[in-house]
Amino acid sequence: MTHEKWARRSLVTGLSASLGAFVFGSKAAAQTTPGAFQPARHAQDEWFDKIPGKHRVFIDVISGTGAGEAVGFANNLYTTNKDAYGLEDADLAIIMCLRHSATVFAFTDVLWSKHGKAMADAAKYTNPRATEPPTANPYTAAPRDAFGALTKRGMQFAVCNTASRRFSRALAGPDGDAEAMYKTMAANMIPSSRFVPAGVAALTRSQEYGYSLLYAG
Repeated sequence: MTHEKWARRSLVTGLSASLGAFVFGSKAAAQTTPGAFQPARHAQDEWFDKIPGKHRVFIDVISGTGAGEAVGFANNLYTTNKDAYGLEDADLAIIMCLRHSATVFAFTDVLWSKHGKAMADAAKYTNPRATEPPTANPYTAAPRDAFGALTKRGMQFAVCNTASRRFSRALAGPDGDAEAMYKTMAANMIPSSRFVPAGVAALTRSQEYGYSLLYAG
């Protein structure tokens, strides 16, 4: 190769590299430019950042059927990450959100023993192995206690406050004390659970905190 051809090729290569660096630098600069979108932070959502873990998952549950599927999904996440990636349960930050019709599963047998039929009807939940309405939370009842087992692995629950308010009015009835019913519900939530203003809001906020969304139904 002549000196002239070598110099020409070096010039073209150099220009290509410079152009690539310019484009990459422009993109990086755009991402840090003042005025670029950054989600706001709110005190109600700070707990998302306080759950330890190397991977974050938010499981969205809206129905009785979905609650059962979510249990399977969560167990699969813990098991697969251990077997295939060598991670421990504590390396995963998993939140199961009980909202819409699934909200009723966020409460203990104090509620289910008295209002089991109404709560099961609200969630459209049926147990093919039983003929009577449930008198215990199907996902915390012995011997399986599916939610309890997941809680021991580190999973936490977000519970829709908006839906809980709606259910408190329904369970209290037209002549009952909805506020007293709501306080009873709030005092008898399943372990590792907390109210969030609304399940749909928690779902969207979780994305802003780096949680992957997994829809269970």
